[in-house]
Amino acid sequence: MVDLSLADWQRVIDTNLTSAFLLGREAARRMIPRGRGKIINIGSLTSELARATVVPYTVAKGGIRLLTKGMAAEWTPLGIQANAIGPGYMLTEMNAALTANPQFDAWVKGRTPAGRWGRPDELVGTAVYLASDASNYVSGQMIFVDGGMISVL
Repeated sequence: MVDLSLADWQRVIDTNLTSAFLLGREAARRMIPRGRGKIINIGSLTSELARATVVPYTVAKGGIRLLTKGMAAEWTPLGIQANAIGPGYMLTEMNAALTANPQFDAWVKGRTPAGRWGRPDELVGTAVYLASDASNYVSGQMIFVDGGMISVL
C-alpha cells in the first residue's frame, strides 16, 4: 500500500463499490414506487478476509458487505430485499494468471475444503434463490459460495 497511487486506489473503489451504490440507488428509485424488488450485490471472500497486495479490492468488497446491509436497513421496510453473494476463488479469465501460478493454485486448493477452484455456474443457484420469492424474508445478508474457504483456519 505504501507505493499505491491515489488514482489507482480510487479506480478500484469506484469500479467495485461506487458502481454498486449508483446502480442500487437507481434500481431502488424504480422499485420503491412498486413496493417490491430484489437487489443482489456481488462481494467476495475479501468482503470478510484480507489478502496482501489486493487491499483496495478488499476494502471495496468489504464495503459491498456494509453497503448491502445499509440498503437493507433503508429499503426493506419499502419491500426491497438487498443481499449479496460472496464468491470464493473462481475459474474465470480474470483469475487466469492466478490459476496458472502453481504456488497460488496449490494454496487455493489446499486452503479450500472443497479442494478446488469454484466454477462461475456454481453461483447461479444462490442468485436464483436471492432473486426469488423464497428469499422474501432474507435481507442484508451475504451468502458465501467459496467451497468452505472462510469457514476454516
